[in-house]
Amino acid sequence: MSFFKLRSSLGVQSSSLTVQLGFHSNENNNFLGAFVSSPKRTKIKKFSIAFSSTTSDPLLVKAARGEPVSRPPAWMMRQAGRYMSVYRKLAEKHPSFRERSETTDLIVEISLQPWEAFCPDGSPICSEDCLNALHPIDLEKLHFVGESLKILRQEVGDHTAVLGFVGAPWRIATYIVEGGTTRTYTTVKSMCHTAPNLLRALLSHLTKAIFEYIIYQVESGAHCIQIFDSWGGQLPPDMWEQWSKPYITEIVSIVQNKCPKIPLVLYINGNGGLLERMKGTGVDVIGLDWTVDMADGRKRLGNDISVQGNVDPAYLFSPLPAVTEAIQRVVKCAGPRGHILNLGHGVLVGTPEEAVAHFFEVTKSLKYNSSSQNHAMEESKLLV
Repeated sequence: MSFFKLRSSLGVQSSSLTVQLGFHSNENNNFLGAFVSSPKRTKIKKFSIAFSSTTSDPLLVKAARGEPVSRPPAWMMRQAGRYMSVYRKLAEKHPSFRERSETTDLIVEISLQPWEAFCPDGSPICSEDCLNALHPIDLEKLHFVGESLKILRQEVGDHTAVLGFVGAPWRIATYIVEGGTTRTYTTVKSMCHTAPNLLRALLSHLTKAIFEYIIYQVESGAHCIQIFDSWGGQLPPDMWEQWSKPYITEIVSIVQNKCPKIPLVLYINGNGGLLERMKGTGVDVIGLDWTVDMADGRKRLGNDISVQGNVDPAYLFSPLPAVTEAIQRVVKCAGPRGHILNLGHGVLVGTPEEAVAHFFEVTKSLKYNSSSQNHAMEESKLLV
């Protein structure tokens, strides 16, 4: 996207790059891009959220809050997708990715496929995060997300946590500025120096849209929200501190004020140099990628915050005993409190379904020692 178009869209004067954010609603504008004609909506029951901790909360939610649990809950990023034969058959019938991402019935069906096959402790909504345009967010045009979350919540009940997702401001800004994926991030990185006010305007604009989208997902039934700052790891730590962290922190603060019992997870690919800074955003859970040693990550973060991860996705191509060993090692290093077992990144295409099933079977066989949980809680108190 050209700087001129970006300035014009954000209301930033070209002569001084002074930030003048004055967004006007327009029924033809859609912050999430132009969608195809809306599919027929699925009828759903009236739904309401109570922001309070109860004994019926899913295991994953309790672990995210650092509450005592009997075992580590587990789910996988990219849990639904091409590695599953049932998904590939559905994709042959519905070849359009957009259709699969924006049709309520298909979103629900795809999201429930791994839940029905493996019974994970988290069920992420399978819908593309398309916050990638510059107009004010129009949640009405995202009805398929809200409807899907409500149906998923009804389907899985309190047995599994329904997970919502958003991209972080820096992640989305990267796509907007670069015009797609990139290996170098040179354009958006150079803007930090050549057009800092313009970039700040964009990031502030995205921040508002993102926290509104999170609240919408929570009100629609999401138990937990994961924030992906996928390309944050491409920034030097001091640059991330300036260009990503403040906007994530603002989102976290607003969401925690409005939805105080909804755990927020922050995941950054390549986050080994950012762990302590990530904790400073105020999120409830830090997701570790597979390149971080879990023992080192837990030591650096302390026991007063939950962690997620971080088995190497490639291990799922190994013999099953090796998968078991990897799970046991990660769980042991993470400690008996405040850990959500996951991969260090998404499930890889071609991953054997047998290995995914084994991953969840092993997890469900694990049991925490109650005395070790109490010890972990006392250590956490000392760190506060």
